[in-house]
Amino acid sequence: MKRFFLGFCLAFGLFSCTDSTTTEDQSLNAVQERRCYSHEHLEDQMALDPTLRVKMAEIERFTEDFIRSGNRTLLADGTLQIPVVVNVLYKTAAQNISAAQIQSQIDVLNADFSATNADYNNTPSIFQNVRSGNCGITFSLQNVVRKSTNKTSWSTNDAMKKSSQGGISPTSPTNTLNIWVCNMGNGILGYAQFPGGASATDGVVIDDNAFGSTGTVSAPYNLGRTATHEVGHWLNLRHIWGDATCGNDQVSDTPLHNTANYGCPTYPHASTCTGAPVEMTMNYMDYTNDACMYMFSAGQKARMQATYAVGGPRASFR
Repeated sequence: MKRFFLGFCLAFGLFSCTDSTTTEDQSLNAVQERRCYSHEHLEDQMALDPTLRVKMAEIERFTEDFIRSGNRTLLADGTLQIPVVVNVLYKTAAQNISAAQIQSQIDVLNADFSATNADYNNTPSIFQNVRSGNCGITFSLQNVVRKSTNKTSWSTNDAMKKSSQGGISPTSPTNTLNIWVCNMGNGILGYAQFPGGASATDGVVIDDNAFGSTGTVSAPYNLGRTATHEVGHWLNLRHIWGDATCGNDQVSDTPLHNTANYGCPTYPHASTCTGAPVEMTMNYMDYTNDACMYMFSAGQKARMQATYAVGGPRASFR
């Protein structure tokens, strides 16, 4: 997962906020804290399918071997183009977001994953030597599928991904990134399915008020970084704090974080973990505001590349 479940999300992503307003009203108000439900969603899936835990362990071993080997077999030019289908579920006219809003999100993904985003150069000097640079991943919008619904809000049970439950079934999920845009309940900004899950539910879910950088988006999640965060999960990145106090995000060049950071922390923000490192609060896999996250690390780039290398869990996208 920040616009994921706004609150805390274990290993993988959500944002949540609570107040006395209704779910419908909440979607119109600025979210106070980012919460991604990706980690919890993975735990839910593993509870339903115990074999998924084995698959995830195999993916982790493959990823570690890929990074350790240094012999990384990717595409001929080392890049990957990911076709995207955006599935829009709407009850109100505002929720039926415009083509311009959808394209703005594709543009943000392409900028963030190529390190051409304008704020990339805001990276503090101590982290500049571990910045990802161009991740070599691009996104191409293939289609937009729209469906009217009587549902006021959606939860994290994947119903939006199933036509039998009023949602939209995914398009070619083994070689297409499906993104569902809908009104999420409980203050959730979005969630992603990690590599290894069922193809019938594979993809990313984003709240309509946190998708893109124009139209119905609401500050402070109005720059399209919720999708950047969630696509990071979809490409096997964990939250930077490892979803535990001073936890392990499986990346060697990100500093230990006490826990998630929110808002726009003042730099330098020191951790109380071993060694008291300065935290990389501007990393896309933290929970800070859109305007305050603007980089992946080189180690995160390598983890993402492992997903689509020969033998990787998303090699079908090659």
